[in-house]
This record gives sequence, C-alpha cells and structure tokens, in this order.
Amino acid sequence: MLIDNPGILTTVQDLGRVGHRSRGINPSGVMDRTAAVLINTMLGNDENEAVLEMHFPAPEIEFENECSFAIGGADFGAELDGRAIRKWSSFNVSRGSVLRFGHRTSGARCYLAAAGGLALGEWLGSRSTNMFANVGGYEGRQLRAGDRIGLLAPRTTKPHTIGPSILPKYSRFPTVRIDASGEFELLTAISERSLLSGGFTVSIDSNRMGYRLSGPPLHLLHHKEMVSAAVTFGTIQLLPDAQLIVLMADHQTAGGYPRIANVISADLPLLAQLGPNDGVSFHLVSIEEAELLSAELERDLCRLRTGIRLLG
Repeated sequence: MLIDNPGILTTVQDLGRVGHRSRGINPSGVMDRTAAVLINTMLGNDENEAVLEMHFPAPEIEFENECSFAIGGADFGAELDGRAIRKWSSFNVSRGSVLRFGHRTSGARCYLAAAGGLALGEWLGSRSTNMFANVGGYEGRQLRAGDRIGLLAPRTTKPHTIGPSILPKYSRFPTVRIDASGEFELLTAISERSLLSGGFTVSIDSNRMGYRLSGPPLHLLHHKEMVSAAVTFGTIQLLPDAQLIVLMADHQTAGGYPRIANVISADLPLLAQLGPNDGVSFHLVSIEEAELLSAELERDLCRLRTGIRLLG
C-alpha cells in the first residue's frame, strides 16, 4: 500500500504490547479494540493482526497488490475509486485502486485491515506504534506521504458484511459503564452523585494517552498521600484541579492521582470514538456484571469467527 496523502494522524497498531509493564513499557495498541478485531476477523486474519488507525482528515491510499481489505470504526465517508463504500464490509481491489475518505459523519477513529496482514517487523512482540519512544509500527512514527507498507501474504476473500447486532453502539454522548476503583469510597457524597448523574465533556487537551474531561468538580473526603500505583486503559483519575482524566491506549504504566473508577472493557470502544467536545456520562456496575458483559462480547466474536470460517 502506498500512502499518497497521510492524513492528520495515521499509525500502525495492533492489540498492544503485553507483558512489559513491569519494565515501564506501556502497551499502546488500537484505541478501539472491537473495531480492529471485527475487521480482522471478517478477513480471516488473526484478531491481533496490525491495522491502520486513522483520524480525520484521513489518508489517501493506493493499493499496489490485488487483495481484500475492510474498514470499521468511525464513518469517514470512504470511497474506493470514486465509489462510496460501507464500513464493516470487506472488498476486493485490483492493483492501482485508490481509497479516499471524503467527510466525517461520525466517530473519531477509522480502521483499515488487509487480508494477509501488514508486512512490518515486531518490537517486543507487537507491531503497535509507540510514538513517545519512536519504536514499533512504521519506523516508530505516524505515516507520511510516500511511505509504502507491504502485505505479508496478499490474498482476496469472499466479501462479507457484519450485521448490526454485534457492532458497538457508538454515540457522541454515550453512557459508559464503570466499576469502582481504589479511591472511589473517598469521594464525598455530593461528588459521587455528580460523577454518576452528571455529564462530562471531552476537552481539546485530549489524545491517545488520556482524555481530560470537563464537568462538575469532584472532591475527596480528605487529602490522601498517594503512592504511584498501576493504571490501565480505562482508569479514571481525579486530578488536583478537581477534574477527571480517563487513561487511554497510550497510558503510562503507573500514576499517583486517585483512581476512582475503571471503564469496563466492553465499553472502551465507545470512549475510543469520542473527540473534543463530545460528551460522556457514567453508570456504576459491579465487577461481576463487567465480567459477564466481557464474556458476552467474546461469545459474539466467537460466533462471528465460526460464521466466517463456514462461509469461506
């Protein structure tokens, strides 16, 4: 694939670099894991195969091999050789075909996978780009005009479309489920009510490392001396200015701010598709409920994998 125009921020990502947090190496990886898994599954790829994560304005890409590809996540008005195409569907292309994105209808991040996978080397078992360390992905950086990404084993597949029942329910103001974390019980009663009944806005000072939220000020019952502790994708921390930050895919491995909650894994894709000035509200669930929702999503994905294999 030749990158004719790189767009505003296009990187190579997979499901992340696992097993290295004890050495201070964060996982990175896609922001919307469900979108990446779905389009890879549709193409018969391993779910951890690398994809392109694109923001709008999105890239212009020329295919240099006959192959199949699929797009998912945000709707950026994809066009293949000038013809509008749908997301959550796979397509066969000829050498010389060009993929463009004309307008953003919804969402913040669109994903592209190619059948057979992207031909890029791994760093610590992952092809994800870590732009802070300049490693992984394509030379550890976002893509530029003229970059070429080869395919490991280019092939065409039977076209598929994913039905709506399994797709994330994206929204510009989703209600995201959370479970209580270490310092949740230290919130004042008023702050707890504000957290669970109010709305928060994603600020412009947000990125792949974390979303800063603007909303009602939250306070603890008393100041607590904090020792840095482990954090993860979805950890919600209370900052000194009484506002919240939700850690995202490029989060650090440890943090010293109070950890009041965690976004459940099943709802992280809803956060991943938010941009500046979008809103979010929170609903508290138990850990048991969070585990059941995660298991339900995995069952749906297993059914999809089975269906794709049976259809060929």
